[in-house]
Amino acid sequence: MMTGIINFETFLLTALLLNITPGNDTIFILSRSIAQGRKAGIISALGIGTGTLIHTLLAAFGLSIIIAESIILFNIIKYAGAAYIIYIGLKMLFGKSQLSTVINTSKKTSNYLKVYRDGIITNVLNPKVALFFIAFLPQFIDPALKNTVWPFMTLGFTFITMGTIWCLILAVFASAFFIRLKDNNKISGYINKFCGITLVILGIKVALTNRHA
Repeated sequence: MMTGIINFETFLLTALLLNITPGNDTIFILSRSIAQGRKAGIISALGIGTGTLIHTLLAAFGLSIIIAESIILFNIIKYAGAAYIIYIGLKMLFGKSQLSTVINTSKKTSNYLKVYRDGIITNVLNPKVALFFIAFLPQFIDPALKNTVWPFMTLGFTFITMGTIWCLILAVFASAFFIRLKDNNKISGYINKFCGITLVILGIKVALTNRHA
């Protein structure tokens, strides 16, 4: 047992399996990587990781419980997150930019900051992530422990690190797989719209989820 943490080996194995299981974050990162390239995918992964860090802090200090117990707050966060994902998808679906020119050279920095921001917001505005952390992490914390902040943070950081590494691998491989298609404007346009549709469907899926799904 390490500083209030129990069954750490089981936690590592479970966290690995959970991270490699495709989910909303995976779809979001793959869509960004395919549509906007490797760097956008990597930055999206870092944004998702930052959002997960925020959820870890909320769980560690007990704030996530408020989300779990309030149906109204849960729904507000859920619909806000779903609307934001749909908004991003619609921009990709109806935007005129092709894959090879999505990020203008003169505006790379600002656009990458937007990609990072999108990753954070879509993750933070997903109340299911908050519920997951307050349900999953306590299983590996000594129930006799009074101050659980440090174990929560340790487990959370471990989970985030594993998840971010996996997401970075996905971003790199997804962008590399589709890189040859970027030179074909017609095909790249279809891919960009496909990614937009995927995000819109993802947003609808988020909107339809409930606390017990």
